[in-house]
Amino acid sequence: MEIHPRQQKTLPDFLLTEKMLGVHTVDIVDIKKEGSRLYYERGGKRVPIRRIYNRAIVDELQRKNVRLNFDWRDDLDVEWAGHPNWYFRISKFSIPYLRHASVPRTWFLDRLHEIPPDLENYALKPLYSFAGLGVAIAPRKENIDAIPAEKCPYYILQERMHFEPVIETPFGGTKAEVRVMYIWVEELTPVTTIIRMGRGLQMGVDHNRDMEWVGASAGLYVE
Repeated sequence: MEIHPRQQKTLPDFLLTEKMLGVHTVDIVDIKKEGSRLYYERGGKRVPIRRIYNRAIVDELQRKNVRLNFDWRDDLDVEWAGHPNWYFRISKFSIPYLRHASVPRTWFLDRLHEIPPDLENYALKPLYSFAGLGVAIAPRKENIDAIPAEKCPYYILQERMHFEPVIETPFGGTKAEVRVMYIWVEELTPVTTIIRMGRGLQMGVDHNRDMEWVGASAGLYVE
């Protein structure tokens, strides 16, 4: 389930998932409700939905003013693989509470006593956004001052991570970010990894447009 999947940059992932696993990609606006059950139509037939692998993000629904035929807060007869209201145990909201040499110093904006003079070494981030949306690298003081007081609890100011361009490419040194996914059931367990390469201010497709030798790569996790 995604918002207009044909327009998403992750469309190749959806197409391969459908081809290899048989999991159909459905636009969230095409899902309909009857009683407590959801369904979509394909080939002129109703297809009941029993389990949803959710890719829809609430802030994108709000930003695009997407109108739905159901409300996920209802008591629906479906199993969710990632409910839109769920949030991760470790998130941007957690970082200001963490004190460790490996954790960049971070403050909620409404609890920041004074603005650091070296803002070029910081990033201003909204708490509840994805894919780098709304992030300001090396913000100016006026960027911070422009945030209304009632919205300051929903922003953080964080020390920047400076990535070293350690990977040689035909287009010069390229930086790499290693991400590890953990699942927390009875204990914290690493299950998969992804390596993102880039030369822009941030990692990710939107911040490395029109560049060569950037994007995703593969990595191996060895115990």
